[in-house]
Amino acid sequence: MRLSPKPDLIEHLPRLRRYARALTGDVVRADDLVQDTLERALARLDLWQPGSDLRAWLFTLMHNLFVNQLRTRRPQDTALDEALDIPVSGGQMEALAARDMHAALVRLPDEQREVILLVGLEQFSYAEAAQVLGVPVGTIMSRLARARERMRHMLAGAPAVQLKVVK
Repeated sequence: MRLSPKPDLIEHLPRLRRYARALTGDVVRADDLVQDTLERALARLDLWQPGSDLRAWLFTLMHNLFVNQLRTRRPQDTALDEALDIPVSGGQMEALAARDMHAALVRLPDEQREVILLVGLEQFSYAEAAQVLGVPVGTIMSRLARARERMRHMLAGAPAVQLKVVK
């Protein structure tokens, strides 16, 4: 009996940490989410299909853990901390733009933030993002369009677009 080689989870740590930080808005919670993700990945490594995209599988695990944590969190814990620890020095304008971008990003609904992070930051294809989030590709495309539009309005200082419910 020949054992298949274990995948290298360590090479995915920087991207997992970046995505977790963007999801949670907090370094400590992000590190906890990454640790929980890696623990689950190691415990369920036999469920990963060798030859399939390990990165997408890890991001799917992280997304599911994050959603589960949101569901079980007490109401007072759900507010994202918008305080940034981006130093303003040397490149003040870039730091201010990054701060504004982060502040707008954390104000997006979770569904839109996840899509914009996966497609925009992590360079997932629409199909890969759909697989990670467990939704159709069309849903990814519409969430991304709404997220981009909302970000444009927030960064321009305009109020977010409020959609009316038509019956």
